Amino acid sequence: MKKIIAANWKMNKNSKEAQETIQELSNILNNTLPEDREVIIFPSFISLEASVQCAGKQSVLQFGAQDVYPAKDGAFTGEISPSMILDAGAKWVLTGHSERRHIIKEENTLVGQKTSFALAGGLNVIACIGETLEQREAGRLYDVLSEQLSQTLAKLPTPLSPERLVIAYEPVWAIGTGKTAGTEDIVEAHAIIRELLKDIIGTSVFQTRILYGGSVKPENANAILGLKNVDGLLVGGASLKADSFAKIILA
Repeated sequence: MKKIIAANWKMNKNSKEAQETIQELSNILNNTLPEDREVIIFPSFISLEASVQCAGKQSVLQFGAQDVYPAKDGAFTGEISPSMILDAGAKWVLTGHSERRHIIKEENTLVGQKTSFALAGGLNVIACIGETLEQREAGRLYDVLSEQLSQTLAKLPTPLSPERLVIAYEPVWAIGTGKTAGTEDIVEAHAIIRELLKDIIGTSVFQTRILYGGSVKPENANAILGLKNVDGLLVGGASLKADSFAKIILA
C-alpha cells in the first residue's frame, strides 16, 4: 500500500506561481517517485487547471481541489461541483479541513454530505478530522474523533473501493502553529481512527489509508511516516516550496 504525500497549498499562489512550483518539483523528482509513494497536490481553485496542465498527462503528480459543494449545479454562488473538479483534470478533493470546520464553521453534517456526494460523483476524497487543544485537554479525543468520523462517513456510496477514501488526522492545535503532535499523540489518535473505521467500513479498514497533518516538515517527516497506522502525510506550509516538499516526498 503506497503512502500518500499530499500538499495543501490553501489560499496561496496564483496560476503563474503554481506552475513555477509544479515545474520545479517535477524537475527535482525527474518525473519519478519511490515505489511506495503517491503524491497529490491541492492548489487553489483558481490555479487548479493551470497546475494540471503544467504537470502534463504523463506526470507522476496527482491533483485535487481543496473543497467541493454537494450539488451537481445550481444557485450556489462561489461553490464548485465534483464535475467541475473532474473537468479541471483533478481526481481528488479535501473535505472537512480544520480551517473550514473552525473558520468557515462547517458542521459535521455538511462535511458528510460533501464527502458522500464527491465520492458518488467520481472523485477520490481525503476527509479530515481532528480535535482542538481544549478538547484534547478535556479528555474528549475519542468522542470528538468518533463524532466527526461517523457523521463524515455516514452515507458512503456502495460499493466503494477502499483506495478512494483516505482519512487525514490533523489536530487543530498543530495546524500552522509550528507545533507537531508528539509520537504518542499521533499513535494514539491513529489507533482510535483505525478502530472506529472497523465499525463503519468493515473489513476494508486495513486498506484505508490514514494520513497525519500538522506542521509536517522535512525534519520530522521520516519519523512520522515510520509510526504505526500512519499511511502518509498532509503537508501545509512546507509544501509551498518545491525543494522542501520534495524532501518530504523522498523521506
